[in-house]
Amino acid sequence: MYYVTCKLGEEWEPGVMQDFQDLAMSPAAGVINYGQGLFEGMKARRAPDGRILLFRPELNARRSADGCRRLGMPPVSEEMFLDAVYKVVRQNERWVPPNGRGELYVRPLIFGSGEILGVAPAPEYTFLVYAVPVGPYFKGGLNPISLKVSDEFHRAAPGGSGGVKAIGNYAPGMMPSKKAKAEGYAEIIYLDAVEHRYVEEVGAANFFCVKDNVLYTPELTGTILPGITRLSTIELARSLGYEVRETKVDIEFAMQADEAFCAGTAAVISPIGKIEHSGKVAEYCEGEIGPITRQLYDALTAIQEGRAEDPFGWTPSV
Repeated sequence: MYYVTCKLGEEWEPGVMQDFQDLAMSPAAGVINYGQGLFEGMKARRAPDGRILLFRPELNARRSADGCRRLGMPPVSEEMFLDAVYKVVRQNERWVPPNGRGELYVRPLIFGSGEILGVAPAPEYTFLVYAVPVGPYFKGGLNPISLKVSDEFHRAAPGGSGGVKAIGNYAPGMMPSKKAKAEGYAEIIYLDAVEHRYVEEVGAANFFCVKDNVLYTPELTGTILPGITRLSTIELARSLGYEVRETKVDIEFAMQADEAFCAGTAAVISPIGKIEHSGKVAEYCEGEIGPITRQLYDALTAIQEGRAEDPFGWTPSV
């Protein structure tokens, strides 16, 4: 793993590669007491010709820097971030699964590791990157999932940190997600915290729906994460001739859509078969994968896995 620390007010210096290991940290560390930290997630994939490909890692670097500024942490430069990611992937090359058998998940972390008892930025920060091999996300094949709309819980509010991949954004969603899964659903759909009617996110993924061959996805207003798979889906869909509207998506409109899916690093594109909201159930494509969802999934994964030409320059080789 890659490891380096930085004092508040100073510039990051190049880090070192070391064996994956536990961290020694003060009980007064800013990340433990006040949640001052963020993470990124990306995957390295092996192409059929043996190359190892990343997917738009520069966007992870820029998003992490924006998040650091929001959380009062020193941003890691894009150059340093990418250097760390490439080094970690190269050093863990033997753990990258064969093409189609899984990926190497790469996890960068930036957090306040210095001691601080007052509610203030920590005096020291740690940036590290580690990796772990993961199997195929859809082990039983690509099947539509069922979701439940939460009327009780909200993921983020205007002016908060919903648009940042902050570590503190994820713990509050664990209990609602667990309850939904106990009821037979794959995940929760969160609505906005002001009017309680507009779709925000699906757990930790972005939401899309299709109506009359037009794609709709919630606009970026600071309350949802600017997903890299989300952006790539939008750009890919437009390149295929589809109209994409980034706007407020009313849950009632979403329930009347022709298709629905969510997008994120883990699943890439996951088709939605059913949505339950206040006792009403919407079913899409009779429980089958919608044609536009399938087209986008096939096209995007083919680019990511090096099975098709990458006209966008999204997949740099390590």
